[in-house]
Amino acid sequence: MPAAAQARTSKAGRNLPAAIAVGAGLGALALVCLFSAAWGWLLRATPACFNGGASIRRGFVAGGHAVPVLPVVIGAAAMLPAAYAAGPSGLTVVFGLTVLAVVVWRFCDGPRADTARDIGSGVFMVAYAPFLASFSALLLAQPDGQLRVVCFVLITVFSDIGGYAAGVLFGKHPMAPTVSPKKSWEGFAGSVISCAVAGAASVTLLLGGPWWAGVITGAVLASLATLGDLTESMLKRDLGIKDFGTMLPGHGGLMDRMDSLLVCAPAAWILFTVLLGG
Repeated sequence: MPAAAQARTSKAGRNLPAAIAVGAGLGALALVCLFSAAWGWLLRATPACFNGGASIRRGFVAGGHAVPVLPVVIGAAAMLPAAYAAGPSGLTVVFGLTVLAVVVWRFCDGPRADTARDIGSGVFMVAYAPFLASFSALLLAQPDGQLRVVCFVLITVFSDIGGYAAGVLFGKHPMAPTVSPKKSWEGFAGSVISCAVAGAASVTLLLGGPWWAGVITGAVLASLATLGDLTESMLKRDLGIKDFGTMLPGHGGLMDRMDSLLVCAPAAWILFTVLLGG
């Protein structure tokens, strides 16, 4: 690796300036979409789900899976708007119909030895990207929904920031060396602490809730964000790929940045509903 590239690449293996610039740009775009209209977040989240689903499908196809495309695409397009307009019941109905369509479509495509595996891959695509992302639409549908989405994203992002900083500075004990060698217990502790602080500050200042609700939310989201990172690392290892794309310098593919947000979205909706009402 050239000396200039080595200087830009951090101990954790990222091009840090590029990663910061891309992260700031994505955050600014999300804020513009979120506050441009009450439903503006859907204009950002739905295409992101399409991109993420396409990245997963490429990985599955590289692994020999035949994933039904049309029902997944239609379901992904309908799921977030259904959650925003009709709440949990609307999301449940659209998700169920999409899963049914995946099964029927695959059987109509003709028998294969790996039919069950292909159906499982299609259901995973539906559940992992659009279904989990739809919980952010449930957050958005609340009266203070835009601020709830901001808090959810902010807390989850601080999991990555705190874990990265603590891992680089203090990381010595690997958390799951066979899955993600660079993740350490020290980094996980940094994620929990940074998320708890970000949660206490954002819930108090933006949502007018008690500080302890933010601390609880931060600790839970930090744990789930780490689980999401490890889950995606396992998936990529099984499929034999390094990243789900290269469109985001310093990050990989869009799905490589969405993994934590997707896993944390349902928990954020549940916690905010229970602790703050809604």
